[in-house]
Amino acid sequence: MAKVLFVMSGAAYWTLKDGTRHATGFWAEEFAAPYKALTEAGHQVVVATPGGVVPTVDMMSLRPEMAGSAQAAIDLEEVIRSAEVMRRPIRLAHARLEDYDAVYFPGGHGPMEDLCLDADAGRLLTAALASGKPLAIVCHAPAAMLATRINGVSPFAGYRVTAFTNDEENAVGLGPKARWLLEDELIDLGVDFTKGEMWQPYTVVDRNLFTGQNPASAAVLAEQLLKVI
Repeated sequence: MAKVLFVMSGAAYWTLKDGTRHATGFWAEEFAAPYKALTEAGHQVVVATPGGVVPTVDMMSLRPEMAGSAQAAIDLEEVIRSAEVMRRPIRLAHARLEDYDAVYFPGGHGPMEDLCLDADAGRLLTAALASGKPLAIVCHAPAAMLATRINGVSPFAGYRVTAFTNDEENAVGLGPKARWLLEDELIDLGVDFTKGEMWQPYTVVDRNLFTGQNPASAAVLAEQLLKVI
């Protein structure tokens, strides 16, 4: 049995460029699909957040039109509700990489508010990348890579990476409102950014780094993790 650390945003909102707060958190599918796949395979999941706060689900992600159907939305909510680890996260500052076999970062817009600036997230990502242990990051969660910069240089520079694209951000109407766009910032970080069709599953594997473009990619990342842990 493997032990997998889920590093999740503690933010309940995302500050837009006009200073208003957009209600957000983590995207339901990006937690629920990998959590269900990993735990049903017998693996243990531990959740860590900045300050140990209980993660907030983005309610938009539980709408039937976002989940795919009314039943899918019910199923996602049930997985989240029944996940005891969600109600007792550890502090990210206390997470030790040596205690885990793999690390996974779910997205949602929350990481654009907190993990992108979180020194503990940056240290853990840097250590995980160097360790050779599987490191999976999906959708907006690659924003946490921005916290790995030291003197402007990130260990992720040169890695092939995907994430939520500018086209997808614009399609949901948030691109023009954002202080910055994830695709732009990752390219500026020095990664080799690649992308697939909007809203379709698309993942990239480079050495021990597994990244997914959007919510639909989370289940695929989970399958890839299961093959290597």
